[in-house]
Amino acid sequence: MVGKNRKNNAADTPGKPEKKSETPMEFIASMALVLVVGLFIITFNLQAFEIPSSSMENTLLIGDHVFVDRVTLAPKTNWVGPVIRYREPRHGDIVVFLSPAEPGLYVVKRIIGIPGDHIRLRDGAVFRNGQQLDEPYVIHNGSYNPYRDNFPNVVAPEGMITPEWRLSVSSYTKDGELVVPPERYFAMGDNRDVSYDSRYWGFIPQENIVGRPMFIYWSFETPAGQYLKTSFEDRLAFIGKVIFHFFDETRWRRMFHLVR
Repeated sequence: MVGKNRKNNAADTPGKPEKKSETPMEFIASMALVLVVGLFIITFNLQAFEIPSSSMENTLLIGDHVFVDRVTLAPKTNWVGPVIRYREPRHGDIVVFLSPAEPGLYVVKRIIGIPGDHIRLRDGAVFRNGQQLDEPYVIHNGSYNPYRDNFPNVVAPEGMITPEWRLSVSSYTKDGELVVPPERYFAMGDNRDVSYDSRYWGFIPQENIVGRPMFIYWSFETPAGQYLKTSFEDRLAFIGKVIFHFFDETRWRRMFHLVR
């Protein structure tokens, strides 16, 4: 009798409440929320971008795929102002922007000059506001070009720079230095001797800046000029290459590498 009573009392003692199982509708609602949040982030905050040329080597290689932060450098909006930490582009920022020389083309370069800066090059070395820059990320191929390496103090040969820049560059030059105007930026590639940049087409308008690359999410061995091959046959051939050589031509060591 005593043992039986104890058994009954133990059975009557309340324990932990049973975990309520999720209903199908609750599961669907949870998945929908995840999809909406993910879509919002991809649409408004992040953008995938592929590096098309060698102008930023060795910081970024042809075939690097990066996620671009579209928010931090964007024009400030009041409705999310308290949440997002907006800021102006800074010296050394790597930015993705719409090319002023080729409408519709996305380009990636490093910010060298911000509004008010005085910029000049002497034998390939960059001077900003009278001080030579320490640029450990820059590579040179050993060639020499008077216009490119002594900008803006040598007249460019015909056809080297855009007609618009040829007409206006002198109006921004003072005492042998280029003065960056308000809401404009001067940018160059890290692969300094092959980069088609502000020396050739001028300043980046602030409204052209899309964002800054955050990290490499995938990197694949890609031949130079692949982005110019736009025919259906060329694209199909490259897709086939990716499928058959995904494992042996993916640069695994560059995965999730921060862009700096």
